[in-house]
Amino acid sequence: MLRKHSILLGIIISLSLLFVATLHYPGGSQYDKNSIGYDWLNNYLSNLFSAKAVNGSDNASRPWAVSGMLFLSISFALFFIEFSKKIPPKVPARIIRYCGAGAMLFTFLAVTPYHDIMVTIAGTMALVSMFYITVFVYRSRLHLLFKILSTLCLVLFYCANYVYYTRYHLEILPVLQKTILFFIITWALCLRYFTTIADFQTGKNAVIKANDLHNATGLEDKV
Repeated sequence: MLRKHSILLGIIISLSLLFVATLHYPGGSQYDKNSIGYDWLNNYLSNLFSAKAVNGSDNASRPWAVSGMLFLSISFALFFIEFSKKIPPKVPARIIRYCGAGAMLFTFLAVTPYHDIMVTIAGTMALVSMFYITVFVYRSRLHLLFKILSTLCLVLFYCANYVYYTRYHLEILPVLQKTILFFIITWALCLRYFTTIADFQTGKNAVIKANDLHNATGLEDKV
């Protein structure tokens, strides 16, 4: 039971810790360096990880935020590892597993002073894994909503990267960042709880599985 719900529990713990971190954030944002407290519209999640807040005060939110990011990274690493087991072809499954889990390692390392380079590495690896997952979702028998959600997550992720690297409309990035987190968590939990290996059995794999099921049923009838 604990293993079945480990990803969900890890995400709940992570979000709880990150929320507590926002309550301890002294203040300062990209909009107003002298503001008090955490501004959900103008503060980045990364503001919670710095030793100093934007307003120059010691950042009491850092221990909570680092702990929250640790749980979040582990939870998503488990998601990519577990989901890869549902993909029949071995090479794509390995790409999903290792790129996804690797992305989460570098995501956690983004809490260090090497934030920018870690974000670049993590974002690249995560996009590769998410792209492969989206391809298999489209090839699956899953409901259209899964395909729309997968596409939406990829589009939002690309938009955030565009804003981050071009600095174009940078003022929307804090909100976009939190929106992406919401949709990616929803996407991951939906794929975790509402998909099976059978959903991704296509072509030859599907025929083999159907034959195995038919043979097993025939044996049961003879018995």
